[in-house]
Amino acid sequence: MQTILTAAQMRQADEHTISQRSISSLTLMEEASRAFAEAFVHCEPDRKISIHIFAGQGNNGGDGLAIARLLKAEGYPQVQVSIAAFTGGESPDFSENLIRLRQAGIEPVWIKDQSADFSEPATVVIDAIFGSGLNRPLSGGYAWLAGRINAMSARVYAVDIPSGLSAEQPFAGAYTCIRAQQTFTFQRPKRSFFMPESAHAQIGFTVLDIGLDESFIEAQPTDMYLLEATDIKALLKPRLPFTHKGTYGHALLIAGSPATMGAALLAASGCLNAGAGLTTLAIPEQGLTALNAALPEVMAMTDHSLFEAGQLERFAAIAAGPGMGTDAKAVSKIDSLLETGRPLLLDADALNILAEKHWVERLAPGSVLTPHMKEFDRLFGVSDSWSQRLDRAKEAAVRYGLHIVLKNQYTFIVGGQGHIFVNPTGDPAMAQGGMGDVLTGILTAFLAQGYPTAEACKIGCYVHGSAGSTLAKDQFVVSASAVAARIPLELKSLL
Repeated sequence: MQTILTAAQMRQADEHTISQRSISSLTLMEEASRAFAEAFVHCEPDRKISIHIFAGQGNNGGDGLAIARLLKAEGYPQVQVSIAAFTGGESPDFSENLIRLRQAGIEPVWIKDQSADFSEPATVVIDAIFGSGLNRPLSGGYAWLAGRINAMSARVYAVDIPSGLSAEQPFAGAYTCIRAQQTFTFQRPKRSFFMPESAHAQIGFTVLDIGLDESFIEAQPTDMYLLEATDIKALLKPRLPFTHKGTYGHALLIAGSPATMGAALLAASGCLNAGAGLTTLAIPEQGLTALNAALPEVMAMTDHSLFEAGQLERFAAIAAGPGMGTDAKAVSKIDSLLETGRPLLLDADALNILAEKHWVERLAPGSVLTPHMKEFDRLFGVSDSWSQRLDRAKEAAVRYGLHIVLKNQYTFIVGGQGHIFVNPTGDPAMAQGGMGDVLTGILTAFLAQGYPTAEACKIGCYVHGSAGSTLAKDQFVVSASAVAARIPLELKSLL
């Protein structure tokens, strides 16, 4: 599990590494620039391309000058450098790299006003204007330059962070930035990279190891952590000899309505494939034929018997919501579940009922909510940004003792201690209906198997996304049913 730090903390990591290794900041800059150049060569092996590097006058610009020199040494003869010098002075390391750049035979062009001409086309642009220290939107000449670069037909690579994107949280709205095809970022992804607003500035990012002291970075206080495969492997328990279906828990899913049985079946499939020993689906009687035909391994409970005395005590984990509707009957079910005082997993329609009735305070501590953005905003108020949404999720998780699985490209798992765990798995190919229903089933299966709530959320989100990512290697789109069927293979590969 990796700590995700602020820009200020990463600068402290730079300083600590420089001190510990007894090297200069210029040496560390050279190592970072070399890591960038190596990654660039891998992506752009054709030495005949023309490269235009735009550099600022700070340390990010110093990286850009060093990259220009290194790429020329790698056999790229067409490297042009332009320096954006609208305001401010030079950092010492920039100045030294400017000397080295000229010694390598590259004379940069200085851009000091908005009359500069970029008539010479380039195949590739490298953005090294502003680094992670930027704390206000681009304006003036820098905003103009960003617009000119974005108007080029070149492929754009950003050094550490696209210029105009804040490292902590993206600026609101359609902020001005250089839009990068790929960012090569140093040692850790920036916090903002996991927020949807960052898509305005970059399509993807790759993390490059530049030799910073990992023990120092991991020891820094933070509220955000990035999950890794090793974390999930450490949490998963192998199936031992002489265990049986009773060992792995009995899960109850309350889902579906006569018109929306698909959601119930997808949730049950997720639960079944994630390893619950027994899965029971509480559905309207009209859905029994569909269930028996599609998932004969799953048991059924009809609505009228759901709350008979002692029925719910049989289950190790209870989830509700997918496809159940929001009519009076569905509201009554959620009301009755909340009356039990048991921790619940609530998704979809159950979340909408919770929001409409203002019943969040009735949730038992240890409950899990799995909202997408709109469901979350109905529950906890409309947020102006994902950063604000995460703050509200932390506040709610701590206040009510909940686990909130806030779904998106990078799903945020927010626990009752106020920690945010970022799930890195998943793929845009999964952008189809039913994925959340499958995730509900998967999470319920791990809860039924006795995993602590925090562990169940981490494992469930990771393998759900991993299954989709695996399938997306060979498919343009991935269905929720295919993801559910893939789960046992993902778990086996992790073990």
